Amino acid sequence: MSLKQSGNLIIGQSGGATAVINASLVGAVEAALADQRIGNIYGMHHGIEGLLKEDIIDLSNQPNSVWSQLLHTPSAALGSCRYKLQEHDLEHTIEILRRYDIRYMLYIGGNDSADTAHRLAQAAQQANYELWIISVPKTIDNDLPFTDHCPGYGSAARFLAQATQDSTMNTLSIPWHYPVKVIETMGRDAGWLTASAALGKRSADEAPHILLLPEQPFQEANFLTQVEAIYKRLGYVIVVAAEAIRDEKGQALGSAGQAGVDAFHHPLLSGAAQYLVELVKRELKIRARFDKPGDLQRMSSAHISIPDRDEAYLAGKMGVQALLAGESDKMITLVREDQPAYHCTTGLADLSKVANVQRLMPDEYLTEDKTMVTQAFYEYALPLIGEPLVHHTQLEMTRIRR
Repeated sequence: MSLKQSGNLIIGQSGGATAVINASLVGAVEAALADQRIGNIYGMHHGIEGLLKEDIIDLSNQPNSVWSQLLHTPSAALGSCRYKLQEHDLEHTIEILRRYDIRYMLYIGGNDSADTAHRLAQAAQQANYELWIISVPKTIDNDLPFTDHCPGYGSAARFLAQATQDSTMNTLSIPWHYPVKVIETMGRDAGWLTASAALGKRSADEAPHILLLPEQPFQEANFLTQVEAIYKRLGYVIVVAAEAIRDEKGQALGSAGQAGVDAFHHPLLSGAAQYLVELVKRELKIRARFDKPGDLQRMSSAHISIPDRDEAYLAGKMGVQALLAGESDKMITLVREDQPAYHCTTGLADLSKVANVQRLMPDEYLTEDKTMVTQAFYEYALPLIGEPLVHHTQLEMTRIRR
């Protein structure tokens, strides 16, 4: 397409909200307000599902103070959705866009949102409607291809790394009470988030001791052997497991707790941590418990990574600039520069190559047994979480004897 006319812009947020998704919204709105080629700025209330209902918000006349405050506000200010466009929705969506003279669209989301944006770009082209669509990446799963990392991941990784250290301190205070602890993380098919729990680990004996990633089939006998060996050596074991880990037959652990599927047919899982706890208690006769941070790992405003927030803002801003440059059917990417100090710029990737594609943890980031991360992962992930984590101090247990 060639850029022939000005028009209105609409922005949507989709999928699981993060601690910094609103920073992308702020970056986009502030860039749009500064350019006269964009008329009105609209927001989809609850993503594409809201647009189909013509539930549209005016973003052009918000109080100026809103944007500086939203920059630090977790969750999706516009409201999110998990709606898969049906074939009959495409024509209806284009009709709505025509009616509101919307020529530019930004959709902030992950894999499934990229699919939505790609299908709308194709539908607009088939309908001979001049529409420019850019996808702005967002996912704590960090599994989008062609981008070094995804906005949202750094903050969730920071939360989990710190939470693992903090939770371990409770175990250390009374290790015989529940000497085995399982911390369950989000992460549908990729282990990036689970791996981040190790970012506070400074030695082999420090927690976490075992990582269970969804890419690696769970081997019960190996797991029990490993837990027992660590328990005998240290007196306690901290395991971090993805909610979607599967056995060697591809069956999700604790799948009896599966609560159906979402609109994109992804399983809604619950029960992996409980399964592991019951396994340890039954087979090793060791007391065990689990922690499930749940939404906190996506929403903790106290653990927002400053680089993550800044890059989320940049991705939204560059999304608008890409639209105005005539780019469409693309996703903004983060490009790590080869410099001594960590620095990222942005690029573009074709949505046809992004939609419904996942980037899994590469082997170079995992030890040979696939249950811990390597130095290469630390070098990759530590810059993304911002300021150094809090490392806790323990007393020297020098006992007094008479």
